[in-house]
Amino acid sequence: MSATDETSALASSGQWSWRIVANHVAILAGLLGAWEIGARTGFLDPLFFPRPTDILAGFWRLYVTQGNIWDHLGLTVAEVLTGFVAGSVLGIGLALLVGMSDRLRRYLKPYVIISEATPRIAIGPVIIAAFGFGWTSKVAIVMLVCFFAPFVNTLNGMVNVDENEMDMMRSMRASKWQIFRKLMLPDALPEILGGLRLAMASALGGALVAEFIASNAGLGVLINQYTGVLNMASAFVCVLTLTVLGFFIFRGMEALDHWIVFWSDRRRTEQVSRRRARAWSERMEKRT
Repeated sequence: MSATDETSALASSGQWSWRIVANHVAILAGLLGAWEIGARTGFLDPLFFPRPTDILAGFWRLYVTQGNIWDHLGLTVAEVLTGFVAGSVLGIGLALLVGMSDRLRRYLKPYVIISEATPRIAIGPVIIAAFGFGWTSKVAIVMLVCFFAPFVNTLNGMVNVDENEMDMMRSMRASKWQIFRKLMLPDALPEILGGLRLAMASALGGALVAEFIASNAGLGVLINQYTGVLNMASAFVCVLTLTVLGFFIFRGMEALDHWIVFWSDRRRTEQVSRRRARAWSERMEKRT
């Protein structure tokens, strides 16, 4: 593809993306308009379905006038990130060890299946009874929620390696470390990142469950407080905040996946290849 064709293709894709965004904005505006009219005319109960204008006023009140949502939002984000990192590191690390040892895999697999089949919400009160009502118990619940997806996906990626490639590596007398670094880990990376996306998507729900069970701060506590006094506009502000937070978390994990596993996207692969070719040619020119 020539530079002109590539530029025109990018311009065309940009036009399509702006058209898609405009269509979604129009659909959202229509839905919000219908919601506003329905709440004002009595078709929707404004007590349980507050008007979008009231929700917008609630955003201004919670974020600007009162500003009481910031501390709760920061605590929830801290719980999500801490539990996600701890659970993912534990899950991936244990899966890498299990994937490298058949004996260890036979011993640990039944226990992992049993623990995975246990509902997370049922373990929540047990964790709170063990660690108390503070920060540790909430992070432990998020960590438990984020453990299984990275573990299972990483183990599947480690085990389901192409047998022909494995036989070729062994015929070349590659060590276990070389097989792991050159074959098993690159093949497992898409599975690992898929597990991380699932874990991050579940982390926010795990933090809210922990806050619903026992906590005095966090967005889950705010939602309970506002729904308890039927302040539904402020409750919707908290829910929409969680929606936006979850959206950016998911898009961030998709961008990380796109950046690391670049060979799954042809355009990204071509960009990396061109960049590496330029770097190689620059190094050769410096040597000469």
